[in-house]
Amino acid sequence: MQKPEQRLLLVDDNLQLLDAVTHSLSRAGYIVDTAKDGVEAIKKVEDLKPDLVLLDVMMPGMDGWEVCRRLRADSDVPIIMLTARANEDDRIMGLKLGADDYVGKPFSLKELEARIEAVLRRVDMSMAKTGDVVYDDGWLRLDAASMRVIRDDVPLHLTATERRVLFILAEKAGWVIPVDEILRQVWGDDYHVQSDYVKLYIWRLRQKIEPDPSNPRYIMTERGLGYRFTPSDEVVPTSKVETT
Repeated sequence: MQKPEQRLLLVDDNLQLLDAVTHSLSRAGYIVDTAKDGVEAIKKVEDLKPDLVLLDVMMPGMDGWEVCRRLRADSDVPIIMLTARANEDDRIMGLKLGADDYVGKPFSLKELEARIEAVLRRVDMSMAKTGDVVYDDGWLRLDAASMRVIRDDVPLHLTATERRVLFILAEKAGWVIPVDEILRQVWGDDYHVQSDYVKLYIWRLRQKIEPDPSNPRYIMTERGLGYRFTPSDEVVPTSKVETT
């Protein structure tokens, strides 16, 4: 059961949908606030500090893409995009901008509740203290106790999902982690066909932690196998593959 203090912000210009989803999620035990446009949404995120944002894409004025972009500039609040534009290009766009998940309209309220629970569960897992320093080479430091990632003495701004992916790789440094295993550990069994989620989160992590994202030094791609985290002073054989 979710915590009673968990607060959601639902952003959509469709008043009928706002009412229906608000009623359903309130019955599920969430505190639900709403916004009818992008400008109002950004202000409410600043004022209310919600635990998760449900964000429509197609809105007049500032669309959901721009809202997501602006929120990600200084916030790691989890974002689920809600939109009738559910083709692959739009899903990739949302994930690249920093969305944590993407739900196409029409959707069932039960499905939406399940997606919300999954994202919030990832936040809880990413904040769990599992040890001390996972990795530190003097330039990049991964601190599990505080769940901080520090690059060149500067703390990085990572979302809960980004931290989860990075720490899964770093905790098995040198081992190749298959894409389906990353999906299972981060997103859950229901996402076994969403390999593009992993690809885009790896891309996002490289933009943040790598000295040269186009020539990665830490997160390596093993084509047809998966990804591995390689300590900067070590060359690890690609035959080491993590399996379950």
